[in-house]
Amino acid sequence: MELDKFEERASKAEEDIAFIKQQIQMLQNSIANNSSKMTDEEFDKLQQENIKLKHRVALLKRAVETSSATTLSTQSNNVISIYDTLCKIMEKAIKDAYPDLIDPPIIVTISTNPKFGDYQCNSPMSLVPLLTSPGKKVIPHDVANNIVSKLEESSLVDKYEVAGVGFINIFLKRDFAQSTLSNWLKIGEVPPPYVKKKRVIVDFSSPNIAKQMHVGHLRSTIIGDSISRLLEYLGHNVLRINHVGDWGTQFGMLIAHLQDKFPNYSTVAPPLQDLQAFYKESKARFDADEEFKKRAYECVVKLQAFEPEITRAWKTICDISRKDLEKVYTRLEVRLTERGESFYQTRMQSIVKELESKNLLEDDNGRKVMWGEERTGVPFTIVKSDGGFTYDTSDMAAIKHRVEEERADWLIYVVDSGQSLHFQILESCAKRAGILKSFHRMNYVGFGVVLGEDKKKFKTRSGDTVKLVDLLDEGLKRALQKLKEKERDKVLSEEELKMAQESVAYGCIKYADLSHNRNHEYVFSFDKMLEDKGNTAVYLLYALTRIRSIARTANITPEELRKRAHDTPISLQHEKEWKLAKVLLKFPDVILNVSNTLYLHPLCEFCYEISCAFTEFYDKCYCVEKDQTGEIVKVDMGRLLLTEATAIVLEKCFALLGLKPVARM
Repeated sequence: MELDKFEERASKAEEDIAFIKQQIQMLQNSIANNSSKMTDEEFDKLQQENIKLKHRVALLKRAVETSSATTLSTQSNNVISIYDTLCKIMEKAIKDAYPDLIDPPIIVTISTNPKFGDYQCNSPMSLVPLLTSPGKKVIPHDVANNIVSKLEESSLVDKYEVAGVGFINIFLKRDFAQSTLSNWLKIGEVPPPYVKKKRVIVDFSSPNIAKQMHVGHLRSTIIGDSISRLLEYLGHNVLRINHVGDWGTQFGMLIAHLQDKFPNYSTVAPPLQDLQAFYKESKARFDADEEFKKRAYECVVKLQAFEPEITRAWKTICDISRKDLEKVYTRLEVRLTERGESFYQTRMQSIVKELESKNLLEDDNGRKVMWGEERTGVPFTIVKSDGGFTYDTSDMAAIKHRVEEERADWLIYVVDSGQSLHFQILESCAKRAGILKSFHRMNYVGFGVVLGEDKKKFKTRSGDTVKLVDLLDEGLKRALQKLKEKERDKVLSEEELKMAQESVAYGCIKYADLSHNRNHEYVFSFDKMLEDKGNTAVYLLYALTRIRSIARTANITPEELRKRAHDTPISLQHEKEWKLAKVLLKFPDVILNVSNTLYLHPLCEFCYEISCAFTEFYDKCYCVEKDQTGEIVKVDMGRLLLTEATAIVLEKCFALLGLKPVARM
């Protein structure tokens, strides 16, 4: 049985235990309070029920223990987190050395100098204040020695050393590195580190129907896609939601304009090539023509009542717009499940009734508002004074649907930083309403705006918002120009050149975004994105292509390398080989860190670190040796295996970031 099924079973059993314990308590209270009024038969019946419930709890506890044991045994199939493992080793040793300490600080860091080990434990200095008492002086060096004396042998660690005032230097075993990297080679990929599987909903992109996607949607789409890719890789059950704006007043004016311009729209598909221009036309009429505005509002009322003819017009507009959106998503290779605002219309009525029944709504000058748990900031407007609903209502209905109907454990909203307060209030109101429970996790993933090279909000020269499709087209144009400057068009076939062009264009746009701390604004510059030096997509894509070409030069396929990994040890004797291997082994820790923080730039930094470490290795360690005529005279298979392991890790990182490498560039 798969691990996630055991986890689901254990989680359900734990919920059942909690529920049954509540029943037992209620039953015992009933017996205690009413025993004098009961007949012997009634008393015996309640006692028997109590015994049955306790027996049920015992069975469920055994189910949890069985599932936990299965979980632990199955974890061995996943890659090891060095950081987590070292923390557990140190925690046990510290508790053995100082059993009276409660929650001692466990501080493990990566060493910046190989002379002082590969990792360091700095806990002894932090433990000194906890161990010092009047008349008792404690020296960090002695604390470190005491901890080291309690350390047990590990398959990861070669040796420990106490250094300086009380640092514990940790040296990894090369055998461990060889074994781990060889396993990755044998299966041809890096298996994910173990995490407890969850049902996750990632809400991202969210453009408006009838409007073209613009640069403002770029960050949400790219960040949300990468977060989804990473969580899917870890084995979570991920639903990617596109909460599009497909409802509201603007559809009244669009429908009224459609009726005038294409009266036979219900039988003949309207030739709307530019929906954005159509939107501008309808908006101009709405602002200038009172009669048209009145008709537009009437269309909104009819749409909310789901009148068939008006609903058909709405669907026609949505379908046309959806095709335009899909073209962008296809180019960026982004998958989404659309759940627009319209999806929650009937659910909004239900959420209002529920909140009213719980006495959570208050009157505010005709509005019905709801405060969060702390009653600070501003309340949500659940019902407007005219009886209409708001975005607040829609988001409350959506969060209830996602938790109760989609059974989500973890909600992630990828939205610009300007909406942080809204999502803080949403989370607080959902908790107050009892929708979000203590075991639910909700993350607001905010991000800064995209700036032009003038350091102002990214706009066209005419001051309009930059359309995303125009941005992608410009990227293709610039990428082709860059490839031709490097004369790649002379060595690549037409198909290879096109693949390289798309890889560079879309890759540089994505990577430039993801490589920045998402909280910060960043300057959009094609010139910087397309540089082939430094931490850029072009440099990294080229680095992987070059790494892959080494095995091709030796006339050895990836399949052959995987076979050789069974009987040939990876070469880790040279200091540069060992340095590269240690960087690759950090992969599980980087992935776990990103999944916890939902910041993607550390993964980009890791890619660059791999490329730099590989360059150092390749400059000092030959893999394929040729004579003066160009004939291959020697292939170092151990180093070639290290090269392939590097390529496997980089490819996985690129896949998580949404980059698409090519065989030749």
